[in-house]
Amino acid sequence: QVHVLESGGGLVQAGGSLRLSCVASGTIFRLNAMGWYRQAPGKQRELVAAISTIGSTNYADSVKGRFTISRDNAKNMAYLQMSSLKPEDTAIYFCQVSAIATKYSGEDDYWGQGTQVTVSS
Repeated sequence: QVHVLESGGGLVQAGGSLRLSCVASGTIFRLNAMGWYRQAPGKQRELVAAISTIGSTNYADSVKGRFTISRDNAKNMAYLQMSSLKPEDTAIYFCQVSAIATKYSGEDDYWGQGTQVTVSS
């Protein structure tokens, strides 16, 4: 079983910065893509940023130029550096990893419990 844990959320003023961290642990044969999603109250969960094993990235248009996703393959970690935060960035941020648990397994997606990010105006 693969476990995913996020950290780093909090309350920040508009224009400020936060760095989210995500660690995958447990039985992991291979860790593939990692991504950050967010869900604001009353809205659907949406992709914020994703990164492949070789570092290819993609971002939601709303965060391009403000957020940066990165990963440390040796530590099974992903990060989301968020700058120039806006009140509309307020949401629960979830880390999602695509992983193969054992050499006999197929790829599955695993989610963390989320971390709250609140941006005040």
